[in-house]
Amino acid sequence: MSSQTSPTTEQDAVLSAGIDRSLRHPVMFFLTSAAAWLAVSLILGIISSAKVHSPGFMDGCSWLTYGRTQAAHVNALVYGWGFQAAFGVIVWMLSRLSRQECRASGLILTAGHIWNFGISVGVLGILAGYGTGMSWMEFPAFTWPVMLLAYFAIVIWSFVQFKVRPAGHVYISQWYLMAAMIWFPWVFITANVLLHVMPGNPVMAAGINAWYKSSLIFLFFTPIALGTAFYLTPKVTGRPIHSYSLAKLGFWSLAVIMPWAGMQKLTGAPIPYFLPYVGATATVLFFIPAFTAAVNILRTATADPDVANHSPTLRFTMAGVVGLIVMAVAAVFLNIPGWTMQLSQFSMSGYGFEILALYAFFSFVMFGAIYFIVPRVTRREWLSRRLIKMHFFFSIYGIMIIAIAAIFGGLQQGIGQEAFDQPWQESAAERAVNYGWAITISWCFILFSNIFFFMHLTVMWLRLGRRSMHPTLLVSDHGHGDSPHGGEGHIDNCGPGTASATH
Repeated sequence: MSSQTSPTTEQDAVLSAGIDRSLRHPVMFFLTSAAAWLAVSLILGIISSAKVHSPGFMDGCSWLTYGRTQAAHVNALVYGWGFQAAFGVIVWMLSRLSRQECRASGLILTAGHIWNFGISVGVLGILAGYGTGMSWMEFPAFTWPVMLLAYFAIVIWSFVQFKVRPAGHVYISQWYLMAAMIWFPWVFITANVLLHVMPGNPVMAAGINAWYKSSLIFLFFTPIALGTAFYLTPKVTGRPIHSYSLAKLGFWSLAVIMPWAGMQKLTGAPIPYFLPYVGATATVLFFIPAFTAAVNILRTATADPDVANHSPTLRFTMAGVVGLIVMAVAAVFLNIPGWTMQLSQFSMSGYGFEILALYAFFSFVMFGAIYFIVPRVTRREWLSRRLIKMHFFFSIYGIMIIAIAAIFGGLQQGIGQEAFDQPWQESAAERAVNYGWAITISWCFILFSNIFFFMHLTVMWLRLGRRSMHPTLLVSDHGHGDSPHGGEGHIDNCGPGTASATH
C-alpha cells in the first residue's frame, strides 16, 4: 500500500512546491501591500474617530478633516487591504486547486503595481478634497478605469488556471471564488457607468451607491472569505467538509438573495415604496447563507478540537466565521422595517455593520489564510508565536468593542435625532462622544497589533523566517510540533488540499 501511495505523495509535494515557487513574488507582493494599506487605513480611522469626540484634534490641517479622513479610511480598508488580500488568496488558491503553476507572475505583479498606484492616487485625492462624496466610491472618478484594467489583468489568469484544471469535480471553494470574480466587474462597471458616465437623478444615484456598497460586501468579500474558509478548514484538520449539500445550499442562497440588498438605506426617500423593503428583506435573509456556511465550517473544524485550538490558521478562520454569525444577526437587527431600521439610517450603526463585515468576518479569514499560505510560498516558518497571539487577541477584543460601540452608539444617535424638541448637537452628536472614545482606543490597539503583523510578514517575504519542518502553532513547539494531518507544516504535501481530496 505504501509503495503505491508514496510516489504519488512525492509527486504532489514536488508539484505543490513548483506552484508555490511560481507564485511567491505576486502573492507576497499582494499580501504585504495589503498589510501596509491596512496600517494606513487604521491610522486614518484613528484620526477620524478622534474627531467624533474631539473635533479640534489636528484641526489645523485641511487634509485631515473628519469627512476626508473617514472616507479615506474606509476606502483604504476596502481597496487597499481588502481587495489586495483577496487577490493574493485568489491567485494562490486557484492555482493550487487547478494543479497548475503560474506562468504570468510578471503580468500579475505589473497589474498589482497599477492597482496600488490607483489606490494611492485615490486616497490622496480624497484627502485633497477631490472625493466624489459617494460612500465606498469616494475616489476621484478618473481612477475607476485604471482599477478595472488592473483587476482584469490580475484575475484573467485565474480564469485561465481554472480553465486548464484537470477534469473532474469543481470544489466548493472554486465556486465561491469564481463567482466573486465574475460578480465584482458586473457591480463595479454598472455602478461607475451609471454614476460617472451616464449620471441621472440624484435620488437614484444614492440608491445605486447603496446597492454598490451592499453588493461589494455580500457578492465579493463574503464569497471570497467563505471560499477561503471552505479550503482552509478541511485542509488543516485533514477531514472532509461536514456537508457538501449544505455548502451548495449556502452558495446558491447567497447568489439568489443578496443581489437584491442595499436599497433599504433609502427608506423614506422619494423612490418606489417597495424598494427599501425588498432591500431590507434580502439583507435580513442573509442569515440563510451565513448560518448554513458557518455551521458547516464550524462542524468541520471542531471535528478535531486539538488542531482547532492550536492552529493559527484555524483560530483566525473560526473567529472570522463567528464574526459572520454576528454579522448575520446584526443584519437582521438593523434591517427589520420599523424602529431599528429608522434609527440606524443616519448614524454610525451602518459603519459598525461595515466593520463587522470587513474586519470581524473577512479580515480574520484573510489573516488565517495568510498564516497558512506565507510559509508555503516563502519556504520559511513564522518567527514568533507571541506575535501571532498578540495579533489575534488585540484584534479580537478591539473589533468586538468597535462593532458594539458603533452599532449601539448609532442607535443612541438615532434616538437623539428623533427628539425633535432638542437641539441636534445636544441630542444626537453628544450621545456619540463616549462611543467615539471607545472606537478610537480600540483602533489604536488593532493598529498596534497590525504594525507587528506587517513587520512579521515583511520578514517572511525577505525569507528571514526560521527554517523548520514544524509549523508555528500557538503552543510550545515541544508540546505540539508536528501537525498530525500535515495541515500547517513547512511543506504542503497534500496535493490540492485535503479539502479537495476528501470531499
